[in-house]
Amino acid sequence: MLQYHFNWKVLSAMAGVTWWKFYFRLFPGHIRGAEVIAFLSHLVRHIRARLLIIWDGLPAHRSRLVRDYLEQLDGAIQIEPLPGYAPELNPTEYVWGYLKQHELANLCAANLHELSGFARNRLKSMQRRPTLVAAFWKQAELPL
Repeated sequence: MLQYHFNWKVLSAMAGVTWWKFYFRLFPGHIRGAEVIAFLSHLVRHIRARLLIIWDGLPAHRSRLVRDYLEQLDGAIQIEPLPGYAPELNPTEYVWGYLKQHELANLCAANLHELSGFARNRLKSMQRRPTLVAAFWKQAELPL
């Protein structure tokens, strides 16, 4: 058994899943209000329609900085929270699970830069697979 304890800084990821595609950004360090705003700005530039964002309870989502940004947009983004702890309802959790279990499963990156580059390439590849994106939604469906 190979064991190695990496002493890397944190690489954080944020994603938004539409019916046909997902968008993502990787950030060095932890995700805070500024990173949430950067991601939302990215979505607004690429999706030319009103957005409904359903998100989890990440504290950065509730920050004053993010609330002020959303108010500036004058309704261009509507926010709905997921229940308190419900990762099974969040399609982005399935994006990360698939990435970790299938795309990065045997990767032993030498450093954070190598991990970041490889993860970005694999995520871009996953974006081009609409049946995979549909499967993320299928897994997140509520049982009737």
